[in-house]
Amino acid sequence: MHHQLVGALALAVVALGLAASVQAPATAVVDRDCGDFASQAAAQSFFLQAGAGDPHRLDDDGDGVACESNPCPCTGRGNTAPQQLASTGSGQAQQGAVTLRETGNVVRVTDGDTLRVRLSGGAHVSVRMLGIDTPERGGCGAAGATANLRRLAPVGSTVHLVSDRTQAAKDRYGRLLRYVQRQGGYGDLSFRQAWDGWTRPYVFGGRPVARHREYVRAIGDARDHARGAWAGCW
Repeated sequence: MHHQLVGALALAVVALGLAASVQAPATAVVDRDCGDFASQAAAQSFFLQAGAGDPHRLDDDGDGVACESNPCPCTGRGNTAPQQLASTGSGQAQQGAVTLRETGNVVRVTDGDTLRVRLSGGAHVSVRMLGIDTPERGGCGAAGATANLRRLAPVGSTVHLVSDRTQAAKDRYGRLLRYVQRQGGYGDLSFRQAWDGWTRPYVFGGRPVARHREYVRAIGDARDHARGAWAGCW
């Protein structure tokens, strides 16, 4: 009788454990990524509601703007209204007036065409490299493009930033739009990403960058020789 009672209790414990394991997925937290949102504004709204700590890792560079590569409508840090494009309105005043130059050190490589830089004056800025568009995060070739840029501009390396008079000084997220040169390394990292096969040409608003033809030639050579993402992604 004693053995039967122990056996019954053991079966009851197992049954409770199975019931708990069946119910667990209903309360599990579903991890989200940028591909789950149709626009940057939708991702930003979710990011703000998710609370501190960015539990879904939607803000890789820690600047308070989630999923910067998602299409617009777009919102910024805590805003509910879309930001103006940098190439319209006040952004036009910045375009073409002067060539802006800054020097700083790489703090983080966000993806294949975006860097986080600490300028010589101490400010931390996000820099979107001009004229190229590497694969989006999670897409084929994205990891390779990011790894290649980390090799070209490792954390701590000194970089020189130069604006293009044909383009706005900043994009809609407040990122600096710049050509990037690594001190002691390659003179144009956009060109190198193109040559190594990790990008396609990028033209915003029908206005190509001044170095567009150089990038197109480099991209054509990478395609012809199946370098980088051209080996299997495109």
